[in-house]
Amino acid sequence: MKKSERAEIVRTILDKTYPETPIPLNHKDIFTLLIAVLLSAQCTDERVNQVTPKLFKLASTPEKMSKLSQEKIYKIIKPCGLGPKKSKAIKSLSLILVKKYNSIVPDNFEDLEKLPGVGHKTASVVMSQGFRVPAFAVDTHIHRLAQRWGLTNGKNVKKTEADLKKLFDASTWNKLHLQIIFWGREFCQAKACYGLECNICASCYPKRIKPFAHKKP
Repeated sequence: MKKSERAEIVRTILDKTYPETPIPLNHKDIFTLLIAVLLSAQCTDERVNQVTPKLFKLASTPEKMSKLSQEKIYKIIKPCGLGPKKSKAIKSLSLILVKKYNSIVPDNFEDLEKLPGVGHKTASVVMSQGFRVPAFAVDTHIHRLAQRWGLTNGKNVKKTEADLKKLFDASTWNKLHLQIIFWGREFCQAKACYGLECNICASCYPKRIKPFAHKKP
């Protein structure tokens, strides 16, 4: 089976299973989306959604967030993990947004990725889900599934992103990013399926009999 054929199988099954793709991180605007995505690094969306209401009640704008102490931010976001690093990034990026961008989150990759704590994956989520610009945010979960489904060689996350962008039309990227995440959580978890059991794995590789060995990002 060709890679393009496997991609079509993936797209068809995901569209049928998840016709709607609500953003799993609760937010009210692009700034709160940016903070929520930053907090989601190495943390579940559920945990982030438990923490952000308290944080955003105190500060839901760059101006208000920049006036909170790093210690105050840390106390609130501590359950998300990496508290010292994330609280410093949130404080710093809020100050930068106020001073350099008139409290407006920039709408391009270059400026977003210059903000503290904002890597390419975070910027991709903000660009795609916040600004509706075609982007394919690839995290470790999508990297794992793309390997299982034979859509990439798994060399690294950057290569996986490039491979997925070649296989799927840009108009589908924003939705596919979320669809793949939803599927991974529900049917193809890291410590389950192993490339053998879920409908997509079985459809892409019907003759696979041994658990698939992933390459780490």
